[in-house]
Amino acid sequence: MTDLADISAVDLAAGFAAGKFSPPEALAAVAARIAAWEPRLHALYAYDPEGARVAARAAEERWRRGAARGPLDGVAVTIKENIATQNVPSPLGTSASDLTPAAADAPPAARLREAGAVILGKTTMPDYGMLSSGLSSFHPLTRNPWNLARNPGGSSAGAAAAAAAGYGPLHLGTDIGGSVRLPAGWCGLVGLKPSLGRVPIDPPYIGRVAGPLTRTVADTALMMSVLSRPDRRDHMSLPPADIPWQALEVAPRELPRGLRLGLMLEAGFGFAVEPEVKAAIETAARLFAAEGAEIIAMPPYLTEEMMAGLDTFWRVRAWADISALPPSRAAKVLPFIRAWAEGGAEASGLAVYNGISQIMAIRAAAARAFQGVDYVLTPTAPMPAFAAEWPAPSNDPARPFGHIGFTVAANMSEQPAVSINAGYTSDGLPIGLQIIGQRFDDIGVLRLAALWEKLRPAQRPWPEVA
Repeated sequence: MTDLADISAVDLAAGFAAGKFSPPEALAAVAARIAAWEPRLHALYAYDPEGARVAARAAEERWRRGAARGPLDGVAVTIKENIATQNVPSPLGTSASDLTPAAADAPPAARLREAGAVILGKTTMPDYGMLSSGLSSFHPLTRNPWNLARNPGGSSAGAAAAAAAGYGPLHLGTDIGGSVRLPAGWCGLVGLKPSLGRVPIDPPYIGRVAGPLTRTVADTALMMSVLSRPDRRDHMSLPPADIPWQALEVAPRELPRGLRLGLMLEAGFGFAVEPEVKAAIETAARLFAAEGAEIIAMPPYLTEEMMAGLDTFWRVRAWADISALPPSRAAKVLPFIRAWAEGGAEASGLAVYNGISQIMAIRAAAARAFQGVDYVLTPTAPMPAFAAEWPAPSNDPARPFGHIGFTVAANMSEQPAVSINAGYTSDGLPIGLQIIGQRFDDIGVLRLAALWEKLRPAQRPWPEVA
């Protein structure tokens, strides 16, 4: 029998409804998995096993009475630590934080709690979420369960490590430049960056979204059915929409006639795509073509100028936060992040304006690029997971973003994008395929990802504790 820690949320709900097993039994399996893995992974923050047990027992009683709150009732979930949960501090990954407990759940956490999900605790992130890494000045180093010498990615580092290791089926991250999709790609997961505003979040910000990290597309869709419910605290949120999140079925050989898929293998800046990564994405394109899709070679639409402007804007934003801290606290920020942020200390108003203007240039370029295609296939990242101890693949604060060229544009253009495993390197590391959709077509990217689950080569077993 499959370990209950490895069962999908969809199947857990069916099992709870049929009385095959209970939320406390599923939680016990997850707790055993955490006990085995966590001393090596360091994926969790504010782990609350007793609170989880209380919630699981309450969910069990609701299922017994036929009064379950929905399919997430009793299902274990983790929440990235920058998403507020009531009475828990949000250190933002940095020792510079003051650790004031949150007064209330942020919208995504509130929706999960209302749905009866069993909140295990929070997951780790790097300082201020500004690294694609598990390195933090506050949390112990978070590692990738596929290879403990490698990075899980970030900034949703703990969420991805927890999902790959089987800390339950559902994990919630955030993404402003790739922070859900990059760790999903490096850990073999499904990671959705929804359209901006699809999942209400507080505080909202340019390009910032909350999104699921799971092992299956169906679980991501199930999570989205809850996360996308409205919350007036997000002044950038989209109007509520009746989206059939569970209607994912696209049978092989039944692609819509004339479906046009762009294939983009160059990002326009940063690292070149490594050969094994390129080969996996080209294989995906060929398999979609065999199902009837038209594959269209697509040049990059980002430029060095666009990314330089965005980098300047982000540096100034980070420096504004760090320079406002008392010196004793500012000194605790991860040195890599502080060195990067100091690059914005002397930026002129004109430089900041030009940086903001590049966000609009990215949006315009994306709109033009997508006129002739329905979806775009890209690598999630140019390379597989890098060294665990490194803050970024470059290991250089002067050029920290050379790996986000395929992900960051969708944040600025507000388009939905999903990362899903495409294959493995010769040494067994996952390779992420990114599918980018038209603005607001969240269900479309999930349907194409669900088809890819059927078309892709056989997947390797999830990593186990050695």
